[in-house]
Amino acid sequence: MNSRQTTRSALILFGLLALPAFGGEPDVAWDERSRALADQLMSELQAELGRAMQQGGPVAAVAVCKSRAPEIAARLSASSGAEVGRTAIRLRNPANAPDDLERAVMQGFAAELSSASQAGTAPPEAIFESRSARGIERRYLRAIVMQPVCLACHGATLAPELVMAIAREYPQDTATGFETGQLRGAVTVRWPATR
Repeated sequence: MNSRQTTRSALILFGLLALPAFGGEPDVAWDERSRALADQLMSELQAELGRAMQQGGPVAAVAVCKSRAPEIAARLSASSGAEVGRTAIRLRNPANAPDDLERAVMQGFAAELSSASQAGTAPPEAIFESRSARGIERRYLRAIVMQPVCLACHGATLAPELVMAIAREYPQDTATGFETGQLRGAVTVRWPATR
């Protein structure tokens, strides 16, 4: 079993241990739907960021991240019924702040990414089912791993005009200084609680 499978299995087990026995058939397809939503969010965002980088460089990419990323996430949320988004420990947009579970999962992702070679492997993910007063809650998180192209906007050395654009659009930014292979954040998919 590789480290990704170990982490994923442990996280699934953690989530299931929090779930008391209940009647009825669980929704077994929600995890696959979550993966598809995460794929779609990242695919659409990467395509738009790629076009922006070609047309206007990193400054244009910052504008796309600010406007289009929330729009794509809102559209996917509305069409799926889930809450789809991105979060991070080191934030660019404070509206994407993680809750306690997301922060803990991302800390695990960061530790996994720092201790293992991720070349050619899928990003770590976590799947949770738990029972609360609202019913059964289902959540999915997938790590966003820094790629070389991401360094233009999130690396240690940024062009002066980009520094100004980030300061203008995101005055509380803490999302720079990353290296390739580090955890940038996570895609999150949270399904409404069901009874």
